[in-house]
Amino acid sequence: MGSRAQTQKLWCTDFVAPWHGESSWTRDRTRVPCNGRRIPNHWTTRETSRRQSKETQQRRCLSPPGGKYIKDRAAPPEVGPRSPRRRARGPGSLTMSVRVARAARAWARSVSGRRGSSNCPRPPPAAVDVAALLRDATAADGGSQDAQAAAGRREPGQCSVLLFPGQGSQVVGMGRGLLRYPRVRELYDAARRVLGYDLLELSLRGPQEALDRTVHCQPAVFVASLAAVEKLHHLQPAVIENCVAAAGFSVGEFAALVFAGAMEFSEGLYAVKIRAEAMQEASEAVPSGMLSVLGQRQSKFTVACLEAQEHCKTRGIENPVCVVSNYLFPDCRVISGHLEALQFLQKNSSKYHFRRTKMLPVSGGFHTRLMEPAVEPLVQVLKAIDVKKPLVSVHSNVDGNRYMHPKHIQKLLAQQVVSPVKWEQTMHAIYERRKGTAFPQTFEVGPGKQLGAILRSCNLQAWRSYSHVEVLEAGEDPEEPL
Repeated sequence: MGSRAQTQKLWCTDFVAPWHGESSWTRDRTRVPCNGRRIPNHWTTRETSRRQSKETQQRRCLSPPGGKYIKDRAAPPEVGPRSPRRRARGPGSLTMSVRVARAARAWARSVSGRRGSSNCPRPPPAAVDVAALLRDATAADGGSQDAQAAAGRREPGQCSVLLFPGQGSQVVGMGRGLLRYPRVRELYDAARRVLGYDLLELSLRGPQEALDRTVHCQPAVFVASLAAVEKLHHLQPAVIENCVAAAGFSVGEFAALVFAGAMEFSEGLYAVKIRAEAMQEASEAVPSGMLSVLGQRQSKFTVACLEAQEHCKTRGIENPVCVVSNYLFPDCRVISGHLEALQFLQKNSSKYHFRRTKMLPVSGGFHTRLMEPAVEPLVQVLKAIDVKKPLVSVHSNVDGNRYMHPKHIQKLLAQQVVSPVKWEQTMHAIYERRKGTAFPQTFEVGPGKQLGAILRSCNLQAWRSYSHVEVLEAGEDPEEPL
């Protein structure tokens, strides 16, 4: 880290090193970089500098763009003499660039010493229930240098990625296979206090129509997913310890952020509650829905949506909505909008080369501008809760990239409500690697196996290391390995 080439990369942007950028030498042994700033060569001797005549310096000055000297131009104003208490430094002495270079090398060495830090998820100290849920298996020895060095040398095949499902994966009975594991009932008790109703009873016994309502299914999937994390931690604690990335589909993104320590469990659940209520109200204002479409190479999704909008206009619908709201995997999309537009697409599926269409069990056209009334309530609640930087990489549905800081989280979580879910792009961002590099273990924590099926279509090699944490099975042995 102390080499000259690496020091250039760490150089301050407002300081141009003598070797930085394209430059040329001048007769008076000064170097002129490409940006036109005149910087003395600090490797010339003091005698060389003294031989430079004052008349030569006065006849030369820099032209702004080219870095060349032009004769017979007004010289810059002379600077008064230095203070007698300060010794004048020549070009060959220890000048600012040398000191900055040494500081940059020292900083580089300190950065290299911190790169072995562990990536294990540690929830915020204030989240007592989540801290118990996500116990850090390496807390005892995590501060030792040996443990940090071992974490830095961890092979890709030993790492893990957690995927959290979203709305539409709910089913009556989810959570029954998790009640034997520690602290799962405590999670549901905390959820009952936040939501004001018995979420566990609704999840176990239904009815399905009530569970499918947005106001109920989003909190139910959120809590069931984090309860599945407790099961996974009980059976395979190393998976939680070695987790390096997480992603959630739609509302599952909140569960991923709670898992990564960016939110406290109760505050995250409260945000999901407000989000679900606002989206339920927005969906009831306009008859809308979501249509899953399995296409092929010649499928015309954009043309289909535009013609469906024109069809709605002929039926008297003002400002119709029909857009792609979910990018699942190649040739598979979810289209959201007015019910009239979705019915038009189902009737004319062969015209647009759709292989199969299916209405999803949701109550509205989510991730479109139909959900704009739900944005402001979510913005207000996100401002009120304590959001921290995730301790593991969490990827956003909006663009597939990682969250960088708390304000980034607050902004994109609100934007996600009216933006398409780019899940296919997220999978590429997580699993893209060089040929021959091993893939991490992937665990889908929560109801359903839809994310595993999508992963298989996006990346077959990554799917071969996929497992699902079941939430439905009753009477299973808690010590049974996954």
